[in-house]
Amino acid sequence: MSDIKRIALLTSGGDAPGMNAAVRAVVRSCVYYNAQAVGVYEGYNGLVNGNFRDLSVRSVNNILGNGGTFLRSSRCPEFRTVEGRKQAYDNMRQNKIDGLIAIGGDGTFAGAHVFGKEFGIQIAGIPATIDNDIAGTDYSIGYDSASNIVVSCIDKIRDTALSHNRLFFVEVMGRDTGFIALRSGIASGAVCIMMPERPVSVEELVAILRKGFRNKKSSSIVVVAEGNANGGAIEIAKAVQEKYTDYETKVTILGHLQRGGDPSCFDRVIASEMGVAAVEGLLSGNTGFMTSYRCGKIVQEPIETSYTQKKKINEHLVKIAQILSI
Repeated sequence: MSDIKRIALLTSGGDAPGMNAAVRAVVRSCVYYNAQAVGVYEGYNGLVNGNFRDLSVRSVNNILGNGGTFLRSSRCPEFRTVEGRKQAYDNMRQNKIDGLIAIGGDGTFAGAHVFGKEFGIQIAGIPATIDNDIAGTDYSIGYDSASNIVVSCIDKIRDTALSHNRLFFVEVMGRDTGFIALRSGIASGAVCIMMPERPVSVEELVAILRKGFRNKKSSSIVVVAEGNANGGAIEIAKAVQEKYTDYETKVTILGHLQRGGDPSCFDRVIASEMGVAAVEGLLSGNTGFMTSYRCGKIVQEPIETSYTQKKKINEHLVKIAQILSI
């Protein structure tokens, strides 16, 4: 067992529903195991500037179901420098902090891993990003919630699409991946899912739409993941409209709507599991790991997996989407 007594935790990068559930789990696990949780406010910026606060069980009351992040987040160019990380280390030493739990995405983990190796600090990561693009884990905190929000929005869009014989292009987040697009596209019955991993040309899309129209489709939904080679939903819709006019064409960009709102039950549970596992891992003497959801279980994965490997799209779901879109 490790002799860690004080564990710092921070949230970094884009916020994701369920981050607060992870924070709560870390704090309460620390209390359970007689360690002190120290909240770092505003991510690595707080680490560099010493924005620390001891957290108690009551500090995290009533945040389990809240979106966003209780600890707040920010970008920190200073932490990318050796001098900035040295300042962060000095702050941790001054506050007698023995370990650090970073909650965020691959960029967050890359910074934590370098920091841990430079100064010999025990590090753990908890994957939290709506994009679900972290290699080494089946699910990241926030992905399920964001996907549910997208499906709910598309269901509402379909109501008006059916009423007016319309073709809607719905653009969703994902950075340079199509995980949200694929899952929400299947769940909402999209006629086509356009994502960076599986490029669809304008000509191919027009052929799909014509086939659907011949099969008496009165409306269609196309889900577009940001990061496509053909551009975003606006560019693709314009190109399609020039070649195909059977439908009236509309575009909806969901944007940061996908990040907000209460976390789903699934995200609350895996965030809670991961928070406990991160604390237990550090207290067991482990370091340089992230908590990972693999085949229904929480396991430890080397943290460098998150930023040295590229997560692959689920080919089975790609096929399912193709079969069901006819």
